[in-house]
Amino acid sequence: MSVLKVCIVASEMMPYAKTGGLADVTGALGRELAGRGHELRAFVPYYDSIRAQALQIEAVPQVQAVPVEIGALRLSFSLLAHRTATPGLTVYFVDCPKLYSRGTLYTRDPDEHVRFILFTRAVIEACQRLKFAPDVFHCNDWHTAFLPLYLKSVYAWDRLFAGARSVLTIHNIGYQGEFSAARVGDLGLGASQTLLHQDDLRAGRINPLKMGILFADALTTVSPTYAVEIRTTELGMGMQSALAVRADSFTGILNGVDYEQWDPRVDPYLSNHFHLADLRGKMRNKRRLIERCGLQVGTATPLLAMVTRLAEQKGIDLLFESLPALLVERPLALTVLGSGDARYVRFFEELAMRFAGRVAFRQGYDEPMAHLIEAGSDIFLMPSRYEPCGLNQMYSLRYGTVPIVRKTGGLADSVRHFDPASGQGTGVVFQHYDAPAVRWALNTALDWYADQRLWRRIMRNAMAQDFSWKRQVLEYEHLYRSLHSPASVTQR
Repeated sequence: MSVLKVCIVASEMMPYAKTGGLADVTGALGRELAGRGHELRAFVPYYDSIRAQALQIEAVPQVQAVPVEIGALRLSFSLLAHRTATPGLTVYFVDCPKLYSRGTLYTRDPDEHVRFILFTRAVIEACQRLKFAPDVFHCNDWHTAFLPLYLKSVYAWDRLFAGARSVLTIHNIGYQGEFSAARVGDLGLGASQTLLHQDDLRAGRINPLKMGILFADALTTVSPTYAVEIRTTELGMGMQSALAVRADSFTGILNGVDYEQWDPRVDPYLSNHFHLADLRGKMRNKRRLIERCGLQVGTATPLLAMVTRLAEQKGIDLLFESLPALLVERPLALTVLGSGDARYVRFFEELAMRFAGRVAFRQGYDEPMAHLIEAGSDIFLMPSRYEPCGLNQMYSLRYGTVPIVRKTGGLADSVRHFDPASGQGTGVVFQHYDAPAVRWALNTALDWYADQRLWRRIMRNAMAQDFSWKRQVLEYEHLYRSLHSPASVTQR
């Protein structure tokens, strides 16, 4: 099979910059594609947090102090390169301190759209100067969603990109990057401004994600179930009509797991490794986790865990009633790692004070701690209102940490409800988005935990699952190639 030249464009990527699963996905997908012999070039903004990592990077001579006009702004960017340890994968950083040195990846600043318009255009301008002609530009979320439109308008003259196709992956349709139509000049579209969604312009808004949906050659999202859900009024977040127009070019591909980083046999953050045939290391990790969290319980006590953004999407509201009541009624310990909305932070802080020694809450994100939580806890809770894919439930499966999930999105595609009669299944799955359903699920897990023979069966079922990128990457590879089939080219 011929080698593909793929350009991954993303606002975050492991191990350089991360706020969520997007970084895990782009990092792992790039490595897996390169591992299959393809030429991969990835682009990420050069945030100050990356600058602080003191990576061995080098300036790219052809791409220095490149001027770009964004509306009335006169900006410039330079390109830095990191030659990764993976043959065939180069990561480039778009350096513009005025936009990316702000102490955080994302902001609520009024020029947030400018930050990513510059980034998107810089990717194209850099490819021009590097004379790199990708077969596929793989864009991710609203931050890079204008790229397909730019290829078909402002940069349509450049024959370097004549064979390029674009893919847009929607990781979470709730984030769309909408900004005021008064800033339309920032896009620099000129006469091609007529390609923007005219009803949106009349309503005073520009929606980057919608434009990506309408102009990308192919659309994906991160699980088959989520692909169905976001075409409904309930979960489409206003994008369901645009997705209906592109139904023939839209598919759901379940995210994979990077088992080089998330596998209890080799996890670089664990001092006690374990595997399906020898689970002694899991108990040692549980003991260490209890100590690290300052919990006053023994290892026989079931330990429930969450590593999550503290946002409405994650179903935290359902826990306001169910968790305190459960902690009163049953022997149970809880550890939570996360950050987000103040009311959810306050809930877990108060829970930790009320049930001191049984509940631990750490605000923020800590990668080593996240790995220890997966390895040392017994049960992992994900009661999401919606979940495009989710990765923690798949991490949990690998670590023998039984997931409790709501039947939505990627959670529904990756966890099967355990049946004690047949011995089949990998976790607890509940249907309804309400507090009684969560209580039922938690009590069910605790009842099963009380029968350790049954619990070991669920753990082993879970650990036997394979959600590796080695499987999922084949679907992306097939999609990329299909964009260059004679039928696809004719349709363009």
